[in-house]
Amino acid sequence: MKKMNLITILLAAGLSGCASTSWQAKLKREIPVYGHRNWIVVADSAYPRQSAPGIETVYTDGSQLEVLRGVLADLEACRHIKPIILVDAELRKVPEKDAPGVNDYREQLYKMLKGRQVKEMPHEEIISKLDQASKMFNVLILKTDLTIPYTSVFLELDCGYWDAEREARLRSMIGK
Repeated sequence: MKKMNLITILLAAGLSGCASTSWQAKLKREIPVYGHRNWIVVADSAYPRQSAPGIETVYTDGSQLEVLRGVLADLEACRHIKPIILVDAELRKVPEKDAPGVNDYREQLYKMLKGRQVKEMPHEEIISKLDQASKMFNVLILKTDLTIPYTSVFLELDCGYWDAEREARLRSMIGK
């Protein structure tokens, strides 16, 4: 009986560690093949599992800010892609009394995102953009344990070595 309990405990411990390792391994596998128009979402715990074929959801068994920090670090190491970060505009208005911990979360999140390209948009607009993108491009959703509303962070990937200004110059030259 003791032996069986020990095996059960060891198995459970091994499996609980798999989620955090698997999301990191999955991310490392996907980043080299992702390009502009792919998305990575670091989602809160109520974020739904979407059914579009190009969307994959992976449970991280981790803290949302830790997962986001890891994703941003991996993306910073890339030359071919860079994230355009989208956060829900509603997050700024969520009151602490209705969502305990939101003030601390906001402070930590905005500190982490300082100096980065961040857009705030209504949640439904972000979801609509994500839905459109998922019709042609892959989306990786990394689901976390965070239970504060409007905290999912959406990373729309863009080209790391080409920008809108250069594209406009090119289009102008082509049009001449």
